[in-house]
Amino acid sequence: MKVIVPPVKCQGIKTKLIPAILGNVPMPVAGRWIEPFCGSGVVGLNIHANRATLADSNRHIIELYQAIRDGVITSYMVRTFLEREGRRLEQDGEQYYMEVRTRFNEFCNPLDFLFLNRSCFNGIIRFNSKGKFNVPFCHKPDRFASAYVTKIVNQVKTFAEVLRGRDWEFKVQSFRETLGNVQPEDFVYVDPPYAGRHVDYYNSWTDVDERDLISTLKNLPCRFLLSTWHSNKYRSNPAIQEVWSQPGFHFVTVEHFYHVGSTEVLRNSMTEALVANYPISQANVPPRNGLVTYTELQQALQF
Repeated sequence: MKVIVPPVKCQGIKTKLIPAILGNVPMPVAGRWIEPFCGSGVVGLNIHANRATLADSNRHIIELYQAIRDGVITSYMVRTFLEREGRRLEQDGEQYYMEVRTRFNEFCNPLDFLFLNRSCFNGIIRFNSKGKFNVPFCHKPDRFASAYVTKIVNQVKTFAEVLRGRDWEFKVQSFRETLGNVQPEDFVYVDPPYAGRHVDYYNSWTDVDERDLISTLKNLPCRFLLSTWHSNKYRSNPAIQEVWSQPGFHFVTVEHFYHVGSTEVLRNSMTEALVANYPISQANVPPRNGLVTYTELQQALQF
């Protein structure tokens, strides 16, 4: 299947898990598609729900997507901006990247956020305790070559086309707010920060947050599908056995690749779990012969 790729890159993006996720979502969704941790928005983008609420605590992703939805930012505008800023980056390299980063941290322009997201180290979204974007430069002054700009422009254009004529809302709010008014006919897809792992994405994720989320999911009046980590070669997620192996819940596993790391040796494979409060099937997880290789991953993520 052809996966629609969003304009924003972020750690933990579920691009390669889309077939497994879609294979286990009962369609069509009668009510509203709800994501309390939308991140890049790649899952919702591939669901094509008529009504959706995509929320996140990261205001910069939400504001960019709101601007694209509302036509405030267009694909033409993105091309003009990235071509101009790309020429400056090619000329001045890291010095100009830092100039844009400083400018963004002062004015929070969504186009600057897109520029930084596509030229920072390893596509990481990370902010310090004062809410300032602090990811270093990727050290590729020619980052915004013509083909790469065209790819981003097409992603923005496709994003706008998917939303056209649909009732989609983007909200900056906590998962508690997002899940506080869910209706029985809605469907909730949950992709929270991985408990017990490095989660310096936008703000912290605590044990209290994890417990509150689990409690909330258990009491939802509608169906939900949760993406979480199952295990890697070092350890396993205790919540799989302690919580999600209880009666009333079902889970399947799929091989995934954790690609945030300073070197290839730190970018380890992991097993992802898809957990639901309705029957799901391993048969709906596309088979793979072995793990995704680093080369395959890099090719897949060159968006």
